[in-house]
Amino acid sequence: MELSKKLILEELALFESKFNDSVQSRVPLLDRVMRYVIKRKGKQMRPMFVFLSAKVTGAHVGESTYRAAAFVELLHTATLVHDDVVDESMERRGFFSINALWKNKIAVLVGDYLLTKAMMLALDNHDYHVLQIFSGALKQMAEGELLQMEKARNLNLREDVYFEIIRNKTASLLSSACAAGAFAATGDLALSEKMKLFGEKVGMAFQMKDDLFDYGNEDVGKPTGNDIKEKKLTLPLIYTLNRVDAATRRKLIYILKNENRRKERVAQVIDQVIKAGGIEYARDKMYAYRDEALEILHSLPPSPAQEGLEQLVRYTTDRKY
Repeated sequence: MELSKKLILEELALFESKFNDSVQSRVPLLDRVMRYVIKRKGKQMRPMFVFLSAKVTGAHVGESTYRAAAFVELLHTATLVHDDVVDESMERRGFFSINALWKNKIAVLVGDYLLTKAMMLALDNHDYHVLQIFSGALKQMAEGELLQMEKARNLNLREDVYFEIIRNKTASLLSSACAAGAFAATGDLALSEKMKLFGEKVGMAFQMKDDLFDYGNEDVGKPTGNDIKEKKLTLPLIYTLNRVDAATRRKLIYILKNENRRKERVAQVIDQVIKAGGIEYARDKMYAYRDEALEILHSLPPSPAQEGLEQLVRYTTDRKY
């Protein structure tokens, strides 16, 4: 990912300053929470996709692109804060979550504040199409989360429903980042749609890589089984449930419903998934989405930004964590 970062080093440095300014308020408590959030930010992959999607068009990166990058980071941070409340998670990236330190009420309001700041950033600068792009992503993310919750109850999930869930829940924000980056730089709707599809393919591969981490391999070490404990049906498990005999399927579903917190039972599910070929199947699907994304990318004129985006795409499927 070094080339990807090198190509937008100046943009990311300036973006960080602009983003920090964008979350300031006149409420001391809110500023304390924001400082905590900023210090523990992640890899900023979505702003990277915004800037590289702008640069790959050959257009100039201007203020509208910086606003698009700030919008996606505000939106992403808000959804993470809200997710931790919904999931009752006490940790985020190895640190205490906002709700762990300041309780749920403050965490929800902080998430709401971040969403509002994103909306105002677009409205105040008349970035109406960018606002439309990200509003659509926010709607999809909520739908994806609720659909996943609904399907987790009966543990009867088809592959097509799984893909719908991750397309809405995860891929929509990354696809919007790419679409907004291209549009902010060019104003070209057709090019923005192409980059949106590119981002969706990358986002699908990204989520499938996350799902594979739960089962462990030579890259990530011991399996965690967290998705199984939370009754999340990911592609390796869906494939397995649809391939094993009826008796084994009943046994696996019983474990998922009633014994999903027992370490030895979770290990049995993981072993069965490995035995059924669920890992290889999901990995092949992940690489297929990655290759589809690269095909779209290679339809654009060759450039350093294109190479940077390709490196970033490959990082999503080759990363170790």
